[in-house]
Amino acid sequence: MTEHQVAREFDASGLRCPMPILKTKKEIQEVAVGEILKVIATDVGTKKDFPAWSSRTGNEILEVVEEGDKLIWYIKRVK
Repeated sequence: MTEHQVAREFDASGLRCPMPILKTKKEIQEVAVGEILKVIATDVGTKKDFPAWSSRTGNEILEVVEEGDKLIWYIKRVK
């Protein structure tokens, strides 16, 4: 795992599709362009949803780390 300078953290644990992606769309707007949002999710659907969303929006997924039942996403705001 890489050390990231996280500007904001959002815990989406327990949320089911489509809520993690919908709330992440709002949360990414709270960080400046170039900053990193850390998202903690338990919905395995984010494995498909987040890369598709990133591709559409241009935001960059820097890393995803699996820790037990949690997926920890590091997303850099590009736009």
